[in-house]
Amino acid sequence: MRLRFSLLLLLLVSSVCAHADDTAHFVERSLTLQGKTYRYQVFVPDGWTAKQHGSEDVWPIVLFLHGSGEAGNDNTKQMTQGLPPWLREHGSTFPAVVVIPQAPEHTYWNGEIEQMALQAMQNSITEFHGDRHRLYLTGLSMGGFGAWQIAMDHPGLFAAAAIICGAINPISDEPALHVVGIPAGVDPYTWVASHIANLPVWIFHGSADTVVPLTDDHHLYPTLQARHVDVRYTEFPGVNHGSWVPAYALPELWPWMFSHRLDNVRAVH
Repeated sequence: MRLRFSLLLLLLVSSVCAHADDTAHFVERSLTLQGKTYRYQVFVPDGWTAKQHGSEDVWPIVLFLHGSGEAGNDNTKQMTQGLPPWLREHGSTFPAVVVIPQAPEHTYWNGEIEQMALQAMQNSITEFHGDRHRLYLTGLSMGGFGAWQIAMDHPGLFAAAAIICGAINPISDEPALHVVGIPAGVDPYTWVASHIANLPVWIFHGSADTVVPLTDDHHLYPTLQARHVDVRYTEFPGVNHGSWVPAYALPELWPWMFSHRLDNVRAVH
């Protein structure tokens, strides 16, 4: 009898372990770039399995860029705003892997930190069976600037982007925060629009935002429209800087995002 009980217990434990990776959860990861170690989080969706039987087992990958208030090296602050809290509430039905890097304090999503975010995504594509035809980009506030930056620097990499309360030009109280690489003397909106190729973009902002002005979004939206890009703009009336809360909760966002895929695979560079 004791032997039978032990066998039943072993089978139960084995069954739990076999299905442990089928439940939505966050995991911590790290990478080394130019001699520095960076930590990041990855949301693993319900139904994901380490076993890969074929092309049907590849997953969409979302790269999420946090705002300046979540910068640091604790690998936890970037989980407090935007998409990660939303995933804790709704992640059981979310059909994609989400990569959540953390930028160190006093840095922005350009240069080495941009490379770090893309390397975290690259590592996650390999580890979690990511589909290179279905890579998606989203960011809020400083991460919104970063989303424009990465979209401009890596055209053809992402299938769609959701950019929340971001901009491309410096803001008054943080002049170092801007999209780098736009030549002086050119129209910045035309430049960015021409360098993100045909990337579908959904832009979000709060009408009462006192942190990041709406000016750039008001110029980028019609500029992208004129290029016949699949672009949407949603402005939440009376909402201040935290427009990521209604944006990520919008039921239409994720079906729109995941309806896009790349026809051609482009490598991360």
